[in-house]
Amino acid sequence: MKENSFWDKLKEDLNNLDLTEEAKELVNKKMIELANQKLNIMVTGATGSGKSSTINALFGYEVAKVGDGTDPETMIIDRYEISNITLWDTPGLGDSPDMDKVHAEKIVELLNRKDANGIAIIDLVLVILDGSIKDMGTSYELINQVIIPNISDKNRILVAINQCDLGLKGRGWDKEKNVPMDSLIEFMEERVKSVKNRIFEATAVEVNPIYYSALHKYNISKLLCYIIKSTPNEKRMIYVDNINKDPDVWKRNDTLIDYNLEIQKDVKFSLTKALDASAKGAVAGATVGALVPIIGPVIGATIGAALGFIGGLFNR
Repeated sequence: MKENSFWDKLKEDLNNLDLTEEAKELVNKKMIELANQKLNIMVTGATGSGKSSTINALFGYEVAKVGDGTDPETMIIDRYEISNITLWDTPGLGDSPDMDKVHAEKIVELLNRKDANGIAIIDLVLVILDGSIKDMGTSYELINQVIIPNISDKNRILVAINQCDLGLKGRGWDKEKNVPMDSLIEFMEERVKSVKNRIFEATAVEVNPIYYSALHKYNISKLLCYIIKSTPNEKRMIYVDNINKDPDVWKRNDTLIDYNLEIQKDVKFSLTKALDASAKGAVAGATVGALVPIIGPVIGATIGAALGFIGGLFNR
């Protein structure tokens, strides 16, 4: 575990509960296991879609590139590490047919790469589309012909439309409030439906695209919320210690749901379930769920404190 991290605080809070020593030991062992997991995210999209600005918005500006570009992999796919999160930043398609073919082959190779247990190393694919352009043919080719055929769990694909502020060529953006006006919201909602339908018609796979602006920090909480929902359950809490600590990044979102509280709820549920399952053997006659009423509130409070900078979780 990282020192002075969310995990340290959670361990302290859980150890103050009235649990048996055996239960505490099992819970602590599971926390160490969860905290040391590796999360791999592929970030891909057409040239100019804003992959780098999206990474910066989500994780801040202290993202260091791994590798020196001397081997074929790092020359084609950039790799960044933020603690135990690895971001695989693939090159943008659309520069030339020959290079697109090379890039696609590298993406396919990475999607099919397995760990020592035979499990695909990529946990989530974030496909970023450029909301400022009308022709998304290159992006559809990437999604329909490269990504979808080479990922077994289609729920691990998230399609996100960046640069929504330019969806109407800059019209419809409220520069004072830094949010879209009704005309732009309506336009982007129609674009979301169009992208969803185009992908389904070509692949029979249903995705749920969202739109956002990395530049203006709009719908970044929504983007993170959907990223977490697309992440394998036991790895969702990895984000807590690693996301951008600037509260201004997370403030401006649409009002369909409260994404900040949804993030907290999803992380709490997955962590509570994992820790409860690990400790159930230490409680005589217990089944999964027996410790939820005990550890759930503590986990929720600790997560809330850790994510308090996101939208002011405690100012409601």
